[in-house]
Amino acid sequence: MPIFAYRIVTPEGKERKGTMEAKTADQLTQIMKNQGNIVLSVGEASILQKDINISFLQKNVKARDFSIFCRQIVSIIGAGVSIINALEMMKDATENKTLKTALGGVHEDVAKGEALTSAMRKRKKIFPEMLCNMVEAGEASGSLEIAFSRMATQFEKEDRLKKSIKKATIYPIILVILMIGMMALMLLWMIPTFMGMFEQIGTEMNAYTMSIILLSNFVQSNIFIILIIMIATVVGFRFFAKTDLGKMSLGTFALKMPVFGPLLMKTACARLGRTLSTLLSAGIPLVEAVEISGRSMENYKYKKAMENAKDQIMRGRALSQPLINSGLFPLMVTHMVAIGEETGNIEEMLENVADYYEDDVQTATDAMMAMLEPVIIIVMAIGVGAMIIAILLPMMDLFEALG
Repeated sequence: MPIFAYRIVTPEGKERKGTMEAKTADQLTQIMKNQGNIVLSVGEASILQKDINISFLQKNVKARDFSIFCRQIVSIIGAGVSIINALEMMKDATENKTLKTALGGVHEDVAKGEALTSAMRKRKKIFPEMLCNMVEAGEASGSLEIAFSRMATQFEKEDRLKKSIKKATIYPIILVILMIGMMALMLLWMIPTFMGMFEQIGTEMNAYTMSIILLSNFVQSNIFIILIIMIATVVGFRFFAKTDLGKMSLGTFALKMPVFGPLLMKTACARLGRTLSTLLSAGIPLVEAVEISGRSMENYKYKKAMENAKDQIMRGRALSQPLINSGLFPLMVTHMVAIGEETGNIEEMLENVADYYEDDVQTATDAMMAMLEPVIIIVMAIGVGAMIIAILLPMMDLFEALG
């Protein structure tokens, strides 16, 4: 549809400019009037007025962006503002460009009489399925404010969980990359420079230094082949990781890793407990809640376990039984779920599971960082130190000969 530029005076008496898609200028004018605005002008937008929409440059909508959106819309609706005006206010207040554009479309659809859930599901690439389901339940029960409040908490917890995982992985990766870069620099530049000087002087090389020189010569002679192999390995790994076999193999390997495995397990338990608790408390059926929770899992083994749990529930079995049979969840989780099923208080039990494991993930992350940091630094010192020793040994021999 064409994009039109408009200039209006809002019911509050404020002049506002903007752009919006519409079939015709008359249609856009009517939409603006229906919202209580005074239309000053409507015309086709120029190239400079149109938003440039390049998909790969669009900023992703993160959990924190959604948590702010949900928390603010709760405050606005709680003040008695209609959902149409609330969406318009949020569209103007939202900083994330992608979310701002999506909210503009949702506002336009709702202003035409469409349900909020339907308008959000038309933009399913932006709005998570869980949020859409919660909003649908809120609309059906007349408790939209409660639905957004629960989702605000959900997104806040998810954001905190993701930050903990990033904290545990990014720093070690940076240190490893730095170590590889320093060793490559020494092999490609420092070792050849010093060895050339020693050759001119006629210094005799010891066996250890000669081995480092041979390694340096090999890297220099085959640098392009090494780069091609590295790129091919990365591409092949990414391709393999997208296959079902690759997802299952990598998921199994990740859970068996000495340090990261337990952390990933705790993260999965926290996410399952929080997501299921939020969905069930809003009245979402158990089968649908389990299906959505499974899709939120990042590890493929947990995804398959939740798919199996959904099938078992549809056959009349309790949720706790397939969780036990999967062998992926600690006894605490399965026992809490079983107690919740027996007492009819499964939402509260799942929330307790989420609270416990979210705190445990934070504690485990701090402990892992405290352990990994010195280990990586020691490994880096050994790797770089080995190169430096290869340079120092001939220098010491030279000084001894001169002395």
